[in-house]
Amino acid sequence: MSSEYAKQLGAKLRAIRTQQGLSLHGVEEKSQGRWKAVVVGSYERGDRAVTVQRLAELADFYGVPVQELLPGSTPGGAAEPPPKLVLDLERLAHVPSEKAGPLQRYAATIQSQRGDYNGKVLSIRQDDLRTLAVIYDQSPSVLTEQLISWGVLDADARRAVQHEDA
Repeated sequence: MSSEYAKQLGAKLRAIRTQQGLSLHGVEEKSQGRWKAVVVGSYERGDRAVTVQRLAELADFYGVPVQELLPGSTPGGAAEPPPKLVLDLERLAHVPSEKAGPLQRYAATIQSQRGDYNGKVLSIRQDDLRTLAVIYDQSPSVLTEQLISWGVLDADARRAVQHEDA
């Protein structure tokens, strides 16, 4: 494998990982040690060749077709990452707790874990939205519309959900 090809492949791997909001250590944790941070990082830098088998396994782990990882492919939508999901915590504070209680508790937990207490906004991941959808017993797209109507999410969040539904 040429070093240029390895670097392009690595850039694709990094793009998919970051789109999913994962750090290298996050990959190791989520895979329960199956994928070591140092190995994935070396694939991403193009320092280490990845076998076809390992590439297929990594694509499966990320939940993407192998072709999305191959240089030269023009994936539909992967070139532009989905917009970030940003909760407006100031507006969330004004939503009645009987509606927003679960979201308020979830956001407080994330803030506590991150040590992020700016109180204005909070970025959440697609996985967080899916978890909240389960809590609210709604689909992610229906919950997104609800959060937009409360003024807690920007209307751009629709694109993030559509990107996931695609």
